[in-house]
Amino acid sequence: MSFAPVSALSPLDGRYAGKLAPLRPLMSEQGYMHRRVQVEVAWFIALSDAGFAEFKPLTPGARKYLMGLVSHFSEADALAIKEIEKTTNHDVKAVEYWIKSKFEARPELESAAEFVHFACTSEDINNTSHALQIQAARAQVVLPALDGILATLRKMAGDFAAVPMLSRTHGQTASPTTVGKEIANVAVRLAKAREQIAAVKLMGKMNGAVGNYNAHLAAWPDFDWEAFSRKVVETPAPQGLGLVFQPFSIQIEPHDFMAELFDALARANTILVDFSRDVWGYISLGYFKQRLKAGEIGSSTMPHKVNPIDFENAEGNLGLANALLRHLSEKLPISRWQRDLTDSTVLRNVGVAFGYAVLAYASLATGLGKLELNEAALAKDLDSSWEVLAEPIQTVMRRYGVAGAYEKLKEVTRGQAVTAEALHGLIRSLEIPEAEKERLLAMTPGSYTGKAAELARRVGGGQA
Repeated sequence: MSFAPVSALSPLDGRYAGKLAPLRPLMSEQGYMHRRVQVEVAWFIALSDAGFAEFKPLTPGARKYLMGLVSHFSEADALAIKEIEKTTNHDVKAVEYWIKSKFEARPELESAAEFVHFACTSEDINNTSHALQIQAARAQVVLPALDGILATLRKMAGDFAAVPMLSRTHGQTASPTTVGKEIANVAVRLAKAREQIAAVKLMGKMNGAVGNYNAHLAAWPDFDWEAFSRKVVETPAPQGLGLVFQPFSIQIEPHDFMAELFDALARANTILVDFSRDVWGYISLGYFKQRLKAGEIGSSTMPHKVNPIDFENAEGNLGLANALLRHLSEKLPISRWQRDLTDSTVLRNVGVAFGYAVLAYASLATGLGKLELNEAALAKDLDSSWEVLAEPIQTVMRRYGVAGAYEKLKEVTRGQAVTAEALHGLIRSLEIPEAEKERLLAMTPGSYTGKAAELARRVGGGQA
């Protein structure tokens, strides 16, 4: 069955299909089948090397052929497996039969065909396949997308390190900062979240129907099946799977590592929701302009509009991603007794969750690429907010023991327009050293930024 993107039920495969091309081969059903073939082949070859008299080591030619089934796996192969599944009504068994069908006219492999899927339960294949899918998606798509955003944020932190900006706490004017420092805050948070995503160990189990190697030991009771399974799971690909061995499980791998990963990804997404909203607000204030794109329309009725759609799209898709990620992390570690199937259908949506996240990252990257700093608007805002200097004035007054410093500044500034002249008059009347008066008189809202520039440059230089 084929259909045009415009008829797709999911916008990920419709409107946004082009933006998710790198993710599709990894997280689609075809990607899932590909990893199942990889696991079955790795297990089969490992069995041939286990020293069993009944299954001699495969020849180099047979090994090369089997590895080719993995490296050259195609859409046609996936469709052939789906055709077999119409009869078996079991997707893993269809993969097994497809592999065996590839042994025809190869006597060496035909004679060993019953060692395909030997002693395995379907979940031995499925849990490792999901882990391999996630491993590839994290390494090839998710982390590079986050790294791209991080690189942009760090550059902006450095470029705008010394550009003063009025802060707003509770939506009200507050002590000035710099544009670079506010972006540095996000970069530091995101970098930590990114490392937590990267640090999650992806696990796999291959221990049979209820996690006890029952069938394995029935066949060869004196063989160390746990050590064998560990070797297959932990040996780097292509000889093994390159995952972390899970020694204790029921029929399914407990999925705790998935919950940890999805929670970590959701935390990164939440940071980016926060950032998207802030940038949206800064665009609204005029702190940032957006570069125009020829032919693009912001409103069907208001020709002047250049909407911050990239940050709005990012926010919306990050929310969709997190809704799915949180359901996955809450649901997947729960299974009735030794097995139920509620995880199976849910796991098929991991790619959807990743898809919305990756789509959001692409929107953010596009939006950040359009931003132009409007220093005139930043300066104008600062110049009309002299009340923010009430903080340093009253702090210096306190240093020199001026009684009621906070209250005196409150009377002059709270809830009323404050001018430079009014503040300078107050400063000149203070009983503090002349050098301190001169320092306060020289201060402007734009110069009152503390260590903001230094901190921003620290991040912009890649030190934080």
